[in-house]
Amino acid sequence: MLADQAKRRLPIGVQSFRKLREDHCHYVDKTGFVLQLVREGTHYFLSRPRRFGKSLLVNTLKELFEGNRELFEGLQAERGWDWSVRYPVVRLAFGRGN
Repeated sequence: MLADQAKRRLPIGVQSFRKLREDHCHYVDKTGFVLQLVREGTHYFLSRPRRFGKSLLVNTLKELFEGNRELFEGLQAERGWDWSVRYPVVRLAFGRGN
């Protein structure tokens, strides 16, 4: 195990891809699947149980579409994404209201 990996913490409760990467938390690279979702699909319904990573997935997509390449260094998305193009992101959150 590398010394850098030994110091990483588990991202319990972290829903921000930026915070996860900037705080050097443990992260299993799923950005290859994110690229596959973007390229192959048109509409998705995310029906996963509570606390199962939906918010982190949506936040990862946001960072990808906004072109924040520095967050994806060393991950599959860094090599497989066109970083010269940025996309507008609109995010509606219903988790804090009635």
